[in-house]
Amino acid sequence: MPTLYSYIIRSTLGFFLLQGIVCESFAQAEEPPEKPVQFRQKNIAMESYEAVGAWDVDGDDTLDLVSGAFWYQGPDFKHRNHIAQVDRWSNGEYYNDFASIPMDINSDGRLDFITGSWGGRTMLWRENQAEKGNWVAHLIDSTGPVECMQAWDIDGDGQVEVVPNNPGNELKFYQLEGNKFVRYEVGPQQGHGLGFGDVNGDGRGDLISNEQWYEAPEDPFSGEWKMHQELSLGSASVPILVVDVNEDGRNDLIVGQGHHYGLAWYEQSIDESGQRSWITHPIDPYNSQFHTMAWEDITGDGQPELITGKRFRAHNGRDPGSDDPLGLYYFQWNGKSFTKHTISYGPLGEGKGAGLFLTVTDLNYDGRKDIAVGGKDGLSVFYNEGSQP
Repeated sequence: MPTLYSYIIRSTLGFFLLQGIVCESFAQAEEPPEKPVQFRQKNIAMESYEAVGAWDVDGDDTLDLVSGAFWYQGPDFKHRNHIAQVDRWSNGEYYNDFASIPMDINSDGRLDFITGSWGGRTMLWRENQAEKGNWVAHLIDSTGPVECMQAWDIDGDGQVEVVPNNPGNELKFYQLEGNKFVRYEVGPQQGHGLGFGDVNGDGRGDLISNEQWYEAPEDPFSGEWKMHQELSLGSASVPILVVDVNEDGRNDLIVGQGHHYGLAWYEQSIDESGQRSWITHPIDPYNSQFHTMAWEDITGDGQPELITGKRFRAHNGRDPGSDDPLGLYYFQWNGKSFTKHTISYGPLGEGKGAGLFLTVTDLNYDGRKDIAVGGKDGLSVFYNEGSQP
């Protein structure tokens, strides 16, 4: 959103150049021995909703796609079904639909979904009415502007909670209790970007924003979340990935710049006095608007890869790099750095971006994980064809 540029200017390409670290990732890169995974693109619709989820909407044991005002019946996603009218805002470029999180909220055995948006300033859930359309919208909370949201198991009980990214507002999460959502406060502020994972190695999941992380108490619902003001991640992605990249026993952060150039991982370092610091390692400083990402095994080697790409017209064409070609990529850790593999690349109409909320799952039940991406450049599926000889 235009008002977020205060979060953006700290993470420029010039910063990487001044630090003299741009070339590190590429100089150390060693191509993995296996051949890159090949993908087959299938265009589903030219709608411009930016979020897509995948789950069984109609109970036929087949995954369907849910994006904005429609759900697309699997396995071929040719039959489009109406969900509800989704309003536009901001000169018509944005829809009030910035996430697609499935959850059976009313305990009727059918998966509903949770969404929200910046312009709507609310979180809501849509009640599954697969057989007749016009899914009823139920307000969860007036949260303030929703950049995006994620579902994480905050308390480790096997059930996910929902965490909205509300830049400029307090950090909070919502737990489904019965058929109602209860709001729990974490901290007084959050910026652009949101992550969840164990930062300090105490076995509990912490919450991460772009300039601070909140240390989880033993009881995340009643205890005090301790704020650590030690980050400077710019216009950070949603999600920020919390991953032990270099396998040194400490979790690191993988962060895209949602409204600027840059994709990097931040190595967690602890000195002899116990002081924590974060060392920046560029992954791809030459592309912009890495707003969403996933950490999933798409090569089938048992190790996750980083899947991400460019969000098309994230700020209606006003972000640095907005006119650059679109791209969707996966990055494979080779033990020293990340090796980049291109899934799709090119100008609008040839390349495909990653949207605001992507989904990585096995859509056609062939044992390989596929990628579903929406965006202002349309809705597409990339079927994983495996490594070709």
